[in-house]
Amino acid sequence: MTDRPLRVALLGCGAVGTEVVRLLREQSADLAARIGAPLELAGIAVRRPSRHPEVPQELLTTDAAGLVGRPDLDLVVEVIGGLEPARSLLLTAMRTGKSVVSANKALLAEDGPLLYEAARDAGVDLYYEAAVAGAIPLLRPLRESLAGDRLTRVMGIVNGTTNYILSRMDETGAGFGEALEEATALGYAEADPTSDIDGFDAAAKAAILASLAFHTRVTASDVHREGIGEVTAADVASAKAIGCTVKLLAICERVGNGTPAELESVAVRVHPAMLPRTHPLAGVGDAFNAVFVEGDAAGQLMFYGRGAGGAPTASAVLGDLVAIARNRVAGRQGPGESAYADLRIRKMGETPTRYHVNLDVTDRSGVLAAVATAFARHDVSISTVRQEGRGDDASLVIVTHTAPDQALADTVADLRKLDVVRDVASVMRVEGMGG
Repeated sequence: MTDRPLRVALLGCGAVGTEVVRLLREQSADLAARIGAPLELAGIAVRRPSRHPEVPQELLTTDAAGLVGRPDLDLVVEVIGGLEPARSLLLTAMRTGKSVVSANKALLAEDGPLLYEAARDAGVDLYYEAAVAGAIPLLRPLRESLAGDRLTRVMGIVNGTTNYILSRMDETGAGFGEALEEATALGYAEADPTSDIDGFDAAAKAAILASLAFHTRVTASDVHREGIGEVTAADVASAKAIGCTVKLLAICERVGNGTPAELESVAVRVHPAMLPRTHPLAGVGDAFNAVFVEGDAAGQLMFYGRGAGGAPTASAVLGDLVAIARNRVAGRQGPGESAYADLRIRKMGETPTRYHVNLDVTDRSGVLAAVATAFARHDVSISTVRQEGRGDDASLVIVTHTAPDQALADTVADLRKLDVVRDVASVMRVEGMGG
């Protein structure tokens, strides 16, 4: 145990930053024992110091650049979010010898390679467990514990706001708008929920997960993204009818048989999907997160817990802070970027998926044959078909086998042109049901 403290700068003091400060104070003795040296909070960069009366005023500064450039600092924690000024601040911190902890999913998904390069060149650490799934220990297991395995799939619920909305729609039969209002009233949804509802938040997290799992650089722009704004109460009811629930899923897959290896590719997507109620992810309700990981040797693993909130996220930040502090005391560096595989990023149109299609059809002979022909034209095999109602209320509910997503989309486009199809009432992908 050394008496020399490791001096820490904190960038941002919102919900997460405030909890980081509290935990550093309350657990100071335990943290020092775990690390082998005490941690000393040396400064906190905020925009409006007057809004933080709970923090010692002598620690507050509006000069974030000046703070991270100080030569007496060892470690920097960033919880301000966004691309700038966070990117410039972290690059400055690392280039001047500070190891960094970040909770910034957007920055890691956009500029992860740049940050890794800066960390490598400076011989410092870059840790970011809190960037995905809050308190759930997920990224370090992917980066370290499972480094000896060949991972094939990472699929999960990584956004608590959308999971709460879809869970309420499933439980109560409410429409999307009503469930969103409830989520906003309870504080699960922001005043502007666009990042959550339209899937941007989940896409950034999916890019980070795929990069770690498949040793390939994946950015948010590589992720196919669809939100939940178009999910209706009827879609949720249709899912129930076939024993499924609707979830917004982040899906990262290694596609191909790996013989030869260059035939493999990585498919990364975020979209609502019907999931069998028997699947482990189907029972994840409220604002919780869960991620299902599949590996050749480890088999199936599931990580579950609170994916957001000040205290849970601060827990992940402190875990990283302990790790980089230990490395600093021991004079070593943690793992850096692993992108050796450099697998091709597969386009969504090439990615194998399954569809659930609900068709409003005319009730006359030849309807099923015409619909089946449209599927056969694009080499899409039908798994199940169910007719509901008669006369003007007749409908066909079809679940396909796995096929390239573009073939399925082209099939749906052809169905819309058929005289016997009055309307394609809903289309949703299906996951977790096999081929």
